[in-house]
Amino acid sequence: MLELRPNCEWCNRDLPHDATDARICTYECTYCAHCVDTVLHNVCPTCGGNFAPRPIRPKAAYQPTLTLGLINDPASATRKQSRWSAEQVAALSEQLRAVAPADR
Repeated sequence: MLELRPNCEWCNRDLPHDATDARICTYECTYCAHCVDTVLHNVCPTCGGNFAPRPIRPKAAYQPTLTLGLINDPASATRKQSRWSAEQVAALSEQLRAVAPADR
């Protein structure tokens, strides 16, 4: 199950569970769309993969026999920051951004 991390790991902007501009990589690194587009250039600084819009977890459990939804599985409150320097991010982005995600 996705953690739904509460912030952009680059600029530290709040990304609540229902943020439509939250982006995640396959390892769930979480960034805002602005940082993905302008800083990372769709290259995750951790894995080198691309980003996709983070799904929004429904607030309620709509199936009466299942305990799903945000009410039962809340978003994470643990804030994370990228461990990579601006220079490291720029170097990896430069190396991979022209390569299609499926070919990385």
